[in-house]
Amino acid sequence: MISRAAPVPPRPDLVRRPRGAFGWLDAALLHDRWLAEVGPHAVAVMVLLAIAADRRGASFYRRERMAIALGMSRYEVDDALQRLLDVGLVVMRPWRPGGCDGVWQLLPPSPRSDAPRAGTVLSAADVLRRLGFHGS
Repeated sequence: MISRAAPVPPRPDLVRRPRGAFGWLDAALLHDRWLAEVGPHAVAVMVLLAIAADRRGASFYRRERMAIALGMSRYEVDDALQRLLDVGLVVMRPWRPGGCDGVWQLLPPSPRSDAPRAGTVLSAADVLRRLGFHGS
């Protein structure tokens, strides 16, 4: 296989470099289709949590503050957080028993053996099967 040179960014003079505090997200979120599974509101909340997180992935943003920062309704934030909790991408420890706000922690995504990786070649039958079509 012939290796290609990495593409040159449109503005190489403006390449991002971490300064001070910075957040990061695992590339598996994209490659293993977690982003598509949780949806755009949950992705927005995850980005906010990543940017606000400390080195352990913990953030202390209240739900109302998240909604304001993201231009979303409180309902949309609650739904997004529930999606992230349901798939195990975040966990929360409430400030007090039964509370809805507390410490949010981003978790590493679980490996997915069934997720197609970038560059993976699938047969037409495999694609149809993944879309829910089953032959007789």
